[in-house]
Amino acid sequence: MASGTIVGIDLGGTNVRAGRVRGVAIEQLEARRISGQAAEEQVLQEVFETVDRVHDDGVVGIGCGVPSQVDVERGIVYSVENIPSWREVPLKDRLEERYGVVAWINNDANAFALGELHFGKARGYRDVVALTIGTGLGAGIIIDGRLHSGSNCGAGEIGAMPHRGHKVEYYCSGEFFQREAGEPGHLVCERAERGEEEALRLFHRFGVELGHAILILLYAYDPELIVLGGSISKAYRLFEAGMRERLEGYAYQHALGRLTITVSEIENVAVLGAAALYLDARSRDRHRAR
Repeated sequence: MASGTIVGIDLGGTNVRAGRVRGVAIEQLEARRISGQAAEEQVLQEVFETVDRVHDDGVVGIGCGVPSQVDVERGIVYSVENIPSWREVPLKDRLEERYGVVAWINNDANAFALGELHFGKARGYRDVVALTIGTGLGAGIIIDGRLHSGSNCGAGEIGAMPHRGHKVEYYCSGEFFQREAGEPGHLVCERAERGEEEALRLFHRFGVELGHAILILLYAYDPELIVLGGSISKAYRLFEAGMRERLEGYAYQHALGRLTITVSEIENVAVLGAAALYLDARSRDRHRAR
């Protein structure tokens, strides 16, 4: 762990949260809504105002998770989801100029993966997929204990893969429930919890679809652990049977016995994961120095 504190920033399309992290705990957490439709500089100032409230002289680094594609080396974010003015923002440079410490930027799914690796269910594992299931479908990949972003921050983004005339996330995210039931997933979940057969069948079908996405990840990365996060993951018991039914088609059935699939339980994992971007960068620097 870092000798000082780290600021983790979770930037979404409607709000921003910033936390000062020491060891494995958040010392202070601040959040506010952002003006997602506003100009680039106004949104940036709102991020700064949130970070200002948690920043102090003990901060040694900053990490930020963003729902977008990122040039990880230069820290430039592109086409941030739900913030139209953020088409190409040098976020790393702007944070470093303001706070005088190193900053690391990555997409939110990758930050989630690191949050689980350093603070959650993935501690002690080497090869991990962290799958976020919400309004979209994202994945962060851990290989041999370190984040694998790919050359263009696109590793693991199976949600964007073409599938049956659409994309994988069309079938494996909140889009599924909005399309099939005409309402968000949490409302379908409430009906399923009451035992409504139609809602239970929808979750089973969703599980089968998600199982297909997991099959892709198994063939591509062969992880020992898959951690599910995002709003829909909380309904795991409702779609687990359908998911495992689809996994019966996996060619390497013997490997399923060694695969663990679990659900994230960390509070504020996105903020902790953003802070872990700094820890991952330090780990890489030590590895290169050997």
